[in-house]
Amino acid sequence: MQKTRYAAAAVAAVAALTLSACGGGGGDSSAEASGEAGGETLRVGIKFDQPGLGYDEGGSYSGFDVDVAKYVAGELGVSEDNIEFVEAPSANRENLLSNNQVDMIFATYSITDTRKETVDFAGPYFVAGQDLLVPTDSDITGPEDLEGKNLCSVTGSTSAQKIKDQYPGVQLVEQPGYAECVTAMGGGQIDAVTTDDIILAGLAAQEANAGKFKVVGNTFSEENYGVGLPKGSTDRCEEINEAITKMIDEGAWEDAITNNTEGADYEYNADLNPPTPAPCA
Repeated sequence: MQKTRYAAAAVAAVAALTLSACGGGGGDSSAEASGEAGGETLRVGIKFDQPGLGYDEGGSYSGFDVDVAKYVAGELGVSEDNIEFVEAPSANRENLLSNNQVDMIFATYSITDTRKETVDFAGPYFVAGQDLLVPTDSDITGPEDLEGKNLCSVTGSTSAQKIKDQYPGVQLVEQPGYAECVTAMGGGQIDAVTTDDIILAGLAAQEANAGKFKVVGNTFSEENYGVGLPKGSTDRCEEINEAITKMIDEGAWEDAITNNTEGADYEYNADLNPPTPAPCA
């Protein structure tokens, strides 16, 4: 079925190339610039350092965000071989889009009103929630159990600061990355790690961590992960939403979640997932 879809999409790509020679507007122009025709590439921003979501394994890329990006690209007529994955750290995502360094971003990119002032979003394709990762034998069931405990998160993390503000008895331990937090927890130096639940699940699912940690499963925020697009990409947004909906309906979305969190003792919030993509502006 996938090969059939690519073949049909290739015909459409030839037509798109013909249209581009005649000039185009709106979202179609970004599609042409992204290189769907003529064997060029679609530039997709992802995280390179988040196991289970976006992870660079020496030039090959894995994770839920990566799987969704590949599926969407296929629906847009772009084969995996024609995807160029670009590192998209959180602080650089808006600049990558505004400077035309990427065509779209799948990088745990929460949809917010502030970001929508400069970026268009398709999706959401997942609704995450802030949660806790703890050792499998821990009796911590939520942030209310963190009194007097050591909580780890990345330096400057809003998720860690949120708990510290609301639960002043928590001792915040900051590390440069979540992997360092997990290492410290494995050594008994901290009691819990906090960030979005699916990020925690990806960390717990790593082979080196298998069976050692669990996601508490008591989320206390909502983070709608969207596909970041350059401003004015309404047509492209609608195409991506159709692809996300199809991925969910076919069961490929569920498979991607399962494959990328296997061994993490994780269940996503079924009240919020799978999500329904919002109408494009």
